[in-house]
Amino acid sequence: MIDSGLVELSRLQFALTALYHFLFVPLTLGLSVLIAIMESVYVMTGRTIWREMTKFWGLLFGINFAMGVATGITMEFQFGTNWAYYSHYVGDIFGAPLAIEGLMAFFLEATFIGLFFFGWERLSKLGHLIVTWAVAIASNFSALWILIANAWMQNPVGAKFNYETMRMELTSFREVMFNPVAQAKFVHTVSAGYVTGSIFVLAIAAFYLLRRNHVEFAKRSMTVAASFGLASALSVVVLGDESGYTATANQKMKIAAIESMWHTEPAPASFAAFGIPDREARVTHAEIKIPWLLGIIATRSFDTPIPGIFELVESAKGRIENGIPAYTALQTLRADRGNEEAKAAFALHSPDLGYALLLKRYTDDIASATPDQIDQAAWSTVPDIGPLFWAFRFMAGLGFYFIALFAVTFYLSARRQLDRYNWLLRVCLWSLPLPWVAAEFGWIVAEYGRQPWAIEGVLPTFLGASSLHSGQVLFSLIGFVLFYSTLAVVDVFLMLKYVKRGPVIDETGEAGGLTRPPGRAPMTARRRIAPAR
Repeated sequence: MIDSGLVELSRLQFALTALYHFLFVPLTLGLSVLIAIMESVYVMTGRTIWREMTKFWGLLFGINFAMGVATGITMEFQFGTNWAYYSHYVGDIFGAPLAIEGLMAFFLEATFIGLFFFGWERLSKLGHLIVTWAVAIASNFSALWILIANAWMQNPVGAKFNYETMRMELTSFREVMFNPVAQAKFVHTVSAGYVTGSIFVLAIAAFYLLRRNHVEFAKRSMTVAASFGLASALSVVVLGDESGYTATANQKMKIAAIESMWHTEPAPASFAAFGIPDREARVTHAEIKIPWLLGIIATRSFDTPIPGIFELVESAKGRIENGIPAYTALQTLRADRGNEEAKAAFALHSPDLGYALLLKRYTDDIASATPDQIDQAAWSTVPDIGPLFWAFRFMAGLGFYFIALFAVTFYLSARRQLDRYNWLLRVCLWSLPLPWVAAEFGWIVAEYGRQPWAIEGVLPTFLGASSLHSGQVLFSLIGFVLFYSTLAVVDVFLMLKYVKRGPVIDETGEAGGLTRPPGRAPMTARRRIAPAR
């Protein structure tokens, strides 16, 4: 039987390392584009204050990027250590985009980031600008390949199971690459990263304005962040709708669980604005619904129904029963690969093999599974509804909050009134952690919502774990938490150190230097420094 403790510890370890890693990823995506925009203005106008802005925000970007690399490397190794059978089963497909991402992250990104920091005096203005945009593009393409791999777990296209090797094998790399789920996830995740970068710049610039330090620097930074952030926040909402539409097509149970929709409603389905899901009683208490909204958003039609949880469980029962002959035929083929009758049976029932594998949690003899065991396996396809229901609503609520915050800030920026409303500056400052909260809620919806599947409809999560002892995983889990927590503390310390120091003019009169702490400049320097333009 399956060691559930081992599986849950392995899931927890991967979830925590992913959570730590994703503290750095969205800021890398957002800041990389923001500093490229700032340097573009510098090259077009020649105003040194824009070079100062590029250097300062670039320094914070570099700190964050280094921490992202340090936390990201170990994640890929976990597939081999904690999820060995998963790696064996789908490594031919899943490994390809990860390998490409590694090449882009460690060769393309690292090369251009080095040129960004050490090329200011060695490259022309235009040459350095090209490097800066290359950093931004490389960072985003690195995210693309990770999300292609993740999207394949949600919608496994371009692959088939080979009973001779007992593995999933790639049939079309093009289908994997252009997976509609990958496209929706990429644009949605990258836009969320842009919002994170914009809020980061907005909050720190507001901090300077509240203290009346670096006023011109802060105003320009807030203007860029507010305009870019507003466009990005609007994109997140629009592109999030696209993610929901693709999930409605291939992850119907996830949508039903997010909405706590126990039974199919007449089309178009209503949206539950509030409710208290009760998994034990299989009802939702105190529901407040908005008529038609869910059906229109999720299906983009007025007559397409969205199946409820009970109906989807009944469908899962049928697929489990249809998958049992595929599993039986597979056992026959493992002993006699030339058995034509078993080949025919497997070809007929193989699309539902993954559903039959759900029975492994409840019996070692799948072919003799009882109706009660089939019923248990079918209900195991329902993820934990409560966390999904509220994670989605908090995420969506924060998305609309960001739109309002950026819109107000952009309006005041256009009227040159950013420094007149301290209450707004405080709101910007205290909003700093919210993009990360929204992003983590988003990943809960995406990953927790596809349980019990490691690969949707193909491989249950509990079958992908390595043959380890729970104590071994617990030991490594504690080690990861301690190490990653230390890195997080170092990251916050370095960020605070350079934020408090702020952008500094060096003694040569060049903008962007970080060599002198705030204070009175020497007389020789003060004679040469012109007012910021």
